Amino acid sequence: MVFGDSLSAAYNLAPEQGWVSLLGKRVAKVDPSWRVVNASVSGETTAGGLRRLAEDLKRHKPAVVVIELGANDALRGQPVAGIRSNLEQMIRLARQARAEPVLVGIMIPPNYGIDYAAEFRAVYGAVAERLRVPLVPFLLEGIADKPDLFQADQLHPTAQAQPLIVDNVWPTLAPLLAKRPNK
Repeated sequence: MVFGDSLSAAYNLAPEQGWVSLLGKRVAKVDPSWRVVNASVSGETTAGGLRRLAEDLKRHKPAVVVIELGANDALRGQPVAGIRSNLEQMIRLARQARAEPVLVGIMIPPNYGIDYAAEFRAVYGAVAERLRVPLVPFLLEGIADKPDLFQADQLHPTAQAQPLIVDNVWPTLAPLLAKRPNK
């Protein structure tokens, strides 16, 4: 299950163009019994995600939960300590549901303040290390510095960027899929 915000919800794209759908196709080639569920909601924050995660865990019973949240918190200038706490609680909830959590790192531009941007970026690595969670270092690696791979809002990746996002997530996710039985 991918549990994220508009970056994972295929914002302004056809659902089948989004990276989560493309990931589902890649996963199916490896093991057709696996199913990828996109439980992402555009505009979602870590607090909102924390509120709805338990229900999605019950509904979908995932073996793996890819947590891609925090960008909207940062765009709203939310305190990093709260973001950290919410991410940690989501990881714990996933584990309580016997799902393997994966954390996806996000970065924001320095125009939100160099100190805030650095503190925000560091939270992902710190949480992953502290709770021993696999980490995708940066969802938009190789994309963020290419304006032509973003929609007009310069926040949401284009359809052309979506396969690159799958390539960023796959090296962290593939080993987990290989070692966990599908639920």
